[in-house]
Amino acid sequence: MPDTRDPSARPTHGDDVYVVDTRKAGRRSSPRAAAPGPRQDPPRGQPRPPQAAGSGSRRGSDGGTPVGRDPGSRRERNAGNPVARDPGSRGGRGSGPGAPTEVKRTRLRKGRAALLLAAVLIIAWLAFLVWVPVAAWGRVERVDNAPGSRPVNTAGYNYLLVGSDSREGLTTAQRKALGTGTAEGKRTDTIMLVHISESGGKPIIVSIPRDSYVPIPGHGSNKINAAFALGGAKLLTETVEQVTGVYIDGYVEIGFAGFAGMVDGLGGVYLCVPRDMVDPKGAHINLKKGCQVLSGPDALGYVRSRYEDPLGDIGRANRQRQFLGAVMKQAATPSTVLLPWRYKSVADAVSSGLIVGQDTSLRDAIRVLQAMRAVSNDQGLSLGVPTSDLAYPTDAGLAVKWDTEKARALFQAIKNDEPLTQAPPGTTTKEPGK
Repeated sequence: MPDTRDPSARPTHGDDVYVVDTRKAGRRSSPRAAAPGPRQDPPRGQPRPPQAAGSGSRRGSDGGTPVGRDPGSRRERNAGNPVARDPGSRGGRGSGPGAPTEVKRTRLRKGRAALLLAAVLIIAWLAFLVWVPVAAWGRVERVDNAPGSRPVNTAGYNYLLVGSDSREGLTTAQRKALGTGTAEGKRTDTIMLVHISESGGKPIIVSIPRDSYVPIPGHGSNKINAAFALGGAKLLTETVEQVTGVYIDGYVEIGFAGFAGMVDGLGGVYLCVPRDMVDPKGAHINLKKGCQVLSGPDALGYVRSRYEDPLGDIGRANRQRQFLGAVMKQAATPSTVLLPWRYKSVADAVSSGLIVGQDTSLRDAIRVLQAMRAVSNDQGLSLGVPTSDLAYPTDAGLAVKWDTEKARALFQAIKNDEPLTQAPPGTTTKEPGK
């Protein structure tokens, strides 16, 4: 081994030879570093000697394994370190592009994008569900129905729901298909009082027979249908308020066009016909007994027919309430709400034939629909005005006479917003299909 000690510290002899180490100091790992030589691996099974400090950057003459470093030392050091052995850990093997960690990050970004897209679609769908009825409501026709002299407004909400036989907006072909005839003007086929309680009672729908014989302000006594023909919505509202004592908060009227279009927009309505019904004169129907899906024209004829009904106008009022319940059930099905074209077509059809009072708001219309839905689900009361004579002779022909005492009790309970949970005496008749 060369002697690297300071020559001045050594004794001098005449034949001494001095060797000077000219290697760079930075390459030496110690003052007495050994010259590189062939690597000697220990016998198999024996532990390798510890690596000299500072030798991590030196390699053998063959450019291979660093001098003094055991190739298996990293494996031994990492044997008990799960983090070091994880190829997906930060800084470990496989941390480059396409490594498991990057895959996880990509999946996370895709998951977040999917959630964001789902949230946007849900918000857009909810906005669509709100926009359709609001836009349709803006196209609804308004009418002044508020009379001058009115009863005191009491608790609860009361609405007048009218189905008219107006042909307005129907083409000649539509009039022929619906069997509406060519009569001008309009009359009521349906008159209903809808009550929404604020005292915990069930929603109530009361059918008022259109042939009810009542006093009409300024026109003497006549069938209540005449009030609509003589003075439209305003006189009809005033007549109903005077004979019932109930303040009317809103007015909703639907004509033939909206009626049939609504049913067709729903894809038909499922109804149980109580008997074979043949009425070629008034309703233009030929229906067989049993449960079936009725189209717009057949459904319209079903609720209009009265000449073949043994109960006459009372039977028709029963079928009208049955029909409204069936419509609300169909309108609330996923096939209607989740199909945008059907949802919009129903709203457009209703708005095309709908007339409301000037003071009637969209919130009022929603209350009416909610009451109809409650009744259809047996969570409300479907009633009729108590009657004492269905063929009462009058100057206007045979009419329907109310049972004065029972009718007064019914309307007094509604006026006072009494929480009714069952039908009062005399307010029900046998419903069709039961």
